[in-house]
Amino acid sequence: MRTLLRGVLRPLRAFRSRPWPAADVPLRATSHGTGLLYPEHIPTSPLQKALLAAGSAGMALYDPYRHDMVAVLGETTGCRTLKVLRDQMRRDPEGAQILQERPRISLSTLDLGKLRSLPEGSLGREYLRFLDVNRVSPDTRAPTRFVDSEELAYVIQRYREVHDMLHTLLGMPTNILGEIVVKWFEAVQTGLPMCILSALFGPIQLSAQNLQVLVSKLIPWAVQNARRAPCVLNLYYERRWEQPLKALRQELSITEPPMHVQGPA
Repeated sequence: MRTLLRGVLRPLRAFRSRPWPAADVPLRATSHGTGLLYPEHIPTSPLQKALLAAGSAGMALYDPYRHDMVAVLGETTGCRTLKVLRDQMRRDPEGAQILQERPRISLSTLDLGKLRSLPEGSLGREYLRFLDVNRVSPDTRAPTRFVDSEELAYVIQRYREVHDMLHTLLGMPTNILGEIVVKWFEAVQTGLPMCILSALFGPIQLSAQNLQVLVSKLIPWAVQNARRAPCVLNLYYERRWEQPLKALRQELSITEPPMHVQGPA
């Protein structure tokens, strides 16, 4: 029994001990040692994945800001959905190019000076404004570890790295209310179990007033826009920095939020 338990817990120990890799390195299907499909891959059995999923779900619900646990939950429960998203990207010219070139979004790949020099209202300028106002960094996204496919590992990594882009497109801050609205949009758009779980149980933490606003106004708006918009993973955002944000929203059929959601002071 002890031997079995040690085997089950080994992936979690490896997850906690490994440093995060450089975020400017594309994920590629090369040999990285016995059983490893990409640099940070941690092979796991179905039982190990189930235990990791259960544990990370509990921790993520207890503390939604435990991004490491949210990441583990997404990787251990989303294999089938990731295949659907991958196939959507393959069928779209822009999405297929993303899968081929494997761009990464991080401080090491972003030209912050160029983004600051872009016109007011452009995607790049508004994205940088979002990062500054909400005091967040693209480098906080956890690397993929538990997905047993190099290509699917990149798909979920890409999803994480464009998450802040969705905040920018939807005009939502990074407080709990804003995150839940984005999660409803992502849940409908991607179907990832992690997003659905966060969308359903995240509102438990809201005040009665914010919950009423969420249910009556923001959720219907997020769901409607998610259903109407094309797959947001098919956008090569790095080549659209100069595009006006308003024009991009029109292209995606994303409307203005029904109300302003207050962000950090």
